[in-house]
This record gives sequence, structure tokens and C-alpha cells, in this order.
Amino acid sequence: MMLKKILYPLSFVSAVLLVLTTSSCIDETKAKTKTAAEDSYEAPETKEATPDDGGITEAFKKYWFAGEAEITSYTLEQARYGEIRKGTSVLIYVTEPFLPEKQVKADYNNPENVQVLKLNATKNFLTGIYPYSIMSSTFYPLKDDQHAIKTSFSSQEWCGQVYAQINNREQFEITSHSYFEREADETFGLPKNWMENEIWNKIRIAPESLPQGKVKMIPSLEFLRLKHGKVQAYDAETTLTVKGDMYEYSISYPDLKRDLNITFSKTFPHGIESWSETFVSGYGPSAKTLTTTGKKLKQLKTAYWSQNSNKYLALRDSLGI
Repeated sequence: MMLKKILYPLSFVSAVLLVLTTSSCIDETKAKTKTAAEDSYEAPETKEATPDDGGITEAFKKYWFAGEAEITSYTLEQARYGEIRKGTSVLIYVTEPFLPEKQVKADYNNPENVQVLKLNATKNFLTGIYPYSIMSSTFYPLKDDQHAIKTSFSSQEWCGQVYAQINNREQFEITSHSYFEREADETFGLPKNWMENEIWNKIRIAPESLPQGKVKMIPSLEFLRLKHGKVQAYDAETTLTVKGDMYEYSISYPDLKRDLNITFSKTFPHGIESWSETFVSGYGPSAKTLTTTGKKLKQLKTAYWSQNSNKYLALRDSLGI
């Protein structure tokens, strides 16, 4: 898929998100140096969503264009080094304008901006004396006819840091850095295939279009980097099943001996209730098949980027973290 395919106009969402999201996570230095002309900029008049706007419904607009992020906390049981570790996970979903060439969040209105649903997924847990902090970010276009524009992963623990990123250009461009010698600095390209990371965004936008059957899929960057696996597409078997008032989306990687199940609401906004991930954890004699789980704890919809004062610390209690 050529890059030019992602340079489509979404006039409605461009206008709305200019008003509602340009304040989120703004570079403060840049914000303070805006010119008077920028301060006086008036957004163009918005219009109702049409199929050209990506088929965005009224319900979608009301929920995702309200100038707030959806923040959901989960109790986490994470398999690491052959043992289950207790911790917390948080999924932060928010819409924002994105620059498809630079592949970063847009600070200002631009006719080439692409509107995306961003997911920042965090995990925090302890392995004995030392902590793990993990974050994955995926930027998925609201016009659901292509792959995520960008996804990245980072992990920090006392041994060091690991980082990986996939950019969607003429092909998938992979950049990876690690404190391990054999993985130190890598850049390479891959043919485009499904990415597990983008599935979590696609669920919230158009779950009916999730890939089903036998596919090629790049597993999550978290799994591949923590397992020191090769970043590439693997054979996968995918299914979407109904379980009462929930859907369960399952991905099985036979070659990796790994299964992922994501349970989410059948009704909009298709909130994620839980997940489980079964794989071989640990090395040598301590290796065993274990299951990581995440179970929904609490949820807030709020403009967290404007709540960085100490007076907002109590909101963390509202999330149970």
C-alpha cells in the first residue's frame, strides 16, 4: 500500500479534533511560542459525517470527540521468568490528528492530517527486587481500510531498556534498540501484514472487520522483544466468537505456541473487559507454560493531559492504581 493512500481528507474529524484535541499532550515549549496569528486561527465549519469521513456514526462522534480520553485500569497477572507476577495495566484510548509523513501527533490543523485512534497500553509489575515498566503505543486511522500508521514499544527495568517501532510507509520499516549485544541496533523492512498491536485499536473502531481465519500476523512487539524473538509475520489462526453479551477475539500462533484471547463488549464502544495470553515463560529448567491475564478494574473518561497538578492525584484512586 502506497503512503499516498493514507493522505486522505477527513474534513469533519479534522475540524472537530482541532478544537478538542490540540490541547492534549502539547509540547509546552512550542505552545508558549505560538504566534498571534496561530492564536487567532478559526477552525473551518464542521459538517455531518458521511461515508467519505470513514463512516463515522453519531454515537462514535459523541463518545470519541468529546475532548476526553478513555482510561481503563486492569488487574494484571503477568508471566515472566517462569512465574506469575501481580501488577496493573492501563489502556488509554484517545483520538488525535496525526501527520502521516513525519508519523507523529500534529500540533496544528493541516489538510494532510490523518485522524487516528491512539492506544497507549501500559504494564507495571515486579520481578523480585526490581520493577518492569512497559508501554506500547499504536496509531490507527479512523478510516478503517488500512494498517496502523505507526506502533512502538518500550520496556524499562534495572538491567536496561528495550525499544522497537514499526512505521507504515512503502513497506513496514522496523527500528529496534536493546541493551543486549545481539539485538543492539537494528533497522530493516518487512512486507505489510496484519499486526497484533493494531487489533486492539481495530476492535474499538470496527470489530466486524477483524481478520478471521488463517492469516499472517506480526505478534505484539512486547512479546517478540521480551522473548528475544524475530520481528516478522508468523502463521496465525484467528476467530471471532460470541459469548453472551461479549465477543471473544482469539489469535493462535502454532509456531510460537502462543494463544491470545481478548474479550470485549458486543455493543459500542466495544470496551475491552479482559484478555489472556498463554505462552512458554522462562528459560531452561524453569520454563513452563503460563497464562498472563488482564481483568477490568475501573474506568474514567477525562482530559488527563490537563490534570497534572497534585490536586488531581486522587483520580488515581478512582482508577484503583
